[in-house]
Amino acid sequence: SVKDLLITMCKACPDTGHKSGCATQASRPADSSGRRFKILDAVLDKAAKGPLWLKDSRIAGCVVDAVDRGESILGHYALEAFVVMPNHVHLLIAPRIPIRRITNGLKGVTARDANRILGRTGRPFWQDESFDHWVRSPAELNRIRVYIESNPVSAGLADRPEDWLWSSASRSKPGPLNKDSH
Repeated sequence: SVKDLLITMCKACPDTGHKSGCATQASRPADSSGRRFKILDAVLDKAAKGPLWLKDSRIAGCVVDAVDRGESILGHYALEAFVVMPNHVHLLIAPRIPIRRITNGLKGVTARDANRILGRTGRPFWQDESFDHWVRSPAELNRIRVYIESNPVSAGLADRPEDWLWSSASRSKPGPLNKDSH
């Protein structure tokens, strides 16, 4: 059901070791978590420096494979939408296990694989905090799905959502960008 869907965003960790605060901390009404999410997402989309490791197709592929495995093999969630951006990931899922297990599992396996590809050891890949938000209505579900799949277009990385290979939107497009056609 819609009330069981969750959107989450995970950010790559800067090499400085600085960790940002939790985007879900209690806030004043004028400073809603949704507003903070949009502001943070816009900043991440425009980032020209900092960890942009997810631009590497090998690393983005590891993340997509882990997201797919969490749904199809492990059964941890039903995947509604996702996108891998150069420095963060959006997931829209219906969790079947505790969220902490999902994020820890995804972050753990993808950090190990990404750090191996990058030749890094003993250093964090993801920031500790993630932004989580429960979806409360079918209208909100559709808005969030469009938002996630349109994120590469908003960031100037693709002309159309289905043109971004590392997104659920690309799976509905026939042709070379559709992961299932490879």
